[in-house]
This record gives sequence, structure tokens and C-alpha cells, in this order.
Amino acid sequence: MNAQTIRRPAAAKGRGTGKPRPRKAPAKAAPSPWPEGSGKLARYAFLGLVAVMAIVALIALDLPGKALRATGAATGEAGFKVASYQIVGLKNLDRRKVDAVVTDELRRAAEEAPISTDEPAQALVDLDRIRETLLQFGWVKDARVSRRLPDSLVIDLVERTPSAVWQHQGRLNLIDGEGVVLDAVPVDKMPELPLLVGPGANRQAVSLRQILNGVPTLEPQLASATWIGDRRWDLSFATGETVSLPETTAAATRALQRFAKMDRSVGLLGRDMIRFDLRVPGKMIVRVPPGATPPPAGTVEPAN
Repeated sequence: MNAQTIRRPAAAKGRGTGKPRPRKAPAKAAPSPWPEGSGKLARYAFLGLVAVMAIVALIALDLPGKALRATGAATGEAGFKVASYQIVGLKNLDRRKVDAVVTDELRRAAEEAPISTDEPAQALVDLDRIRETLLQFGWVKDARVSRRLPDSLVIDLVERTPSAVWQHQGRLNLIDGEGVVLDAVPVDKMPELPLLVGPGANRQAVSLRQILNGVPTLEPQLASATWIGDRRWDLSFATGETVSLPETTAAATRALQRFAKMDRSVGLLGRDMIRFDLRVPGKMIVRVPPGATPPPAGTVEPAN
């Protein structure tokens, strides 16, 4: 038999002693600044609170405002100040009112500048403040305020157009076509404009304009219009007659157009009549003084 040699496997390096290699302990994590068990939502809330407190501190110290004023003052020192201003479009509004608004804003801007000066920097003048104050005057329909380099402002006004005089509670006021009150009117300086009488008559100026647009022959003869019971108009003409209209704008427009057509054909106005009542559809009730000749029969057209 052939002899066989049996070899034992060599022992692994480092294991000659048969003892296990000691393991390194894991590194300890750095302590968290957050309380134990706090979640992400709580952390975000805390960071938000810190941010809000910082913003409040900035506002309380007026740091952004001080920075802006310092920057504006620097532009003023460079020559961009307000030495004058120009008013464009002024017709009826008292100029002294505009001057007061602009002067007040220029004074405020000069006082808020870090360095006291008689001519405030353009950048420190609040143009929106001037515009909003001017829009509070009835005459002013719109206003544009702009800077004109290097040292002036331009105030461009768009005024409303007076279209009637509103009489209410013993006072007379000019109003425009939309019923906006423009200014008081002295009794001895009444303009030649239609007179609207009664509570809320100014707010009905637009509807009255719609009614009168279809009767160009009657409108020049209109002396006044009285808003009755917050629902309808009585029209008084220069010849002395009163025309009572229906309640709605559409019905009043149709009735007055028929009346204008009859007036052109047979002459209703100027015949010493007292009142023409058009409130009943298709009829005209005429009130005549004693001894006066009523209008011809058959002059009222049937309603459509």
C-alpha cells in the first residue's frame, strides 16, 4: 500500500492565542439642542418664532425705514430735491387747497430726513400720499403726481364737469353727471344748470340723464327735476308746466319720448297748462287752470 501524508491546515493569523479580538466602542453622538422627544413640527415652530422676533425687533428699531431715509437723503444731497412744483389741469378747484396738500407733504418729508433741510429730497416725498389726498376733493376725478428731474414735481389733475345743481335741506351744491358733489354754490351765483331737488336726487342723476337723452327738444327747456318718494321724477319746465313721469327709468323714457313727439306736433308746452301726468300707461292726464284751453283731444298715443 502506498503511504499517504495527511497535512493539517495552518492556523489563521492572529488566532494563535485562540482569544477573540476586542471590538471598538461606537462613537457617542453629539448632544441635541432640542428637548428630548421634540418633533420636526416643534422645531420649525421654534425657528419661525425666532424669525418673527427678529423681524419685530427690526421694525421696532425702524432700521429699514432709517436705511431708506438715509438713501433718499443721499440722493437729495446729490441735487435731486424738490425746489418747485407745477399744477396742470386746474380749472375750478381752489388752488390754495392743492398748495396746502403739497406743502404739507413736503414739510413732512423734510422733517423725516436725517439731515434737516428746507428742500426735501425727491425720493423722500410720498407721491401716493399726495394723490390720495387730492382725490378726496369732489372736483378731482383723477390725479397723477410725478417727479421731474432734477428738482421739481408735476401734479396733473383731471377735474369733473358740473352738470346740475342739487338742492337739499336748504343747501345748493354742484354735482357732475354721476351725482358726485363738487362744491357748494352761493344762491347769488347760481349757474345756468338744471336743478335737482330732493333727498337722494344726486344719486339718480345718471338715470335722469338716460331719460333726457332721448328728448333733445325738451332738455334745453328743463328748469328743475324733483325726485319724488325715492322712486320717480317730476320735471318742471321753464314755461311753468310740470310733467309727472312713471317710476322706472324705461317707462319714464318711453313716456317722455311720446310727450316730446306730441309737443312737436301740437305744442303742449307754453299753453299755460299746470301739469301733465304720464304715470298711467297710454294716458295723459292734464290739469289746466280755470279758463285755459286744454290740449286737443286725441293727442295721446296708445301704449305699445
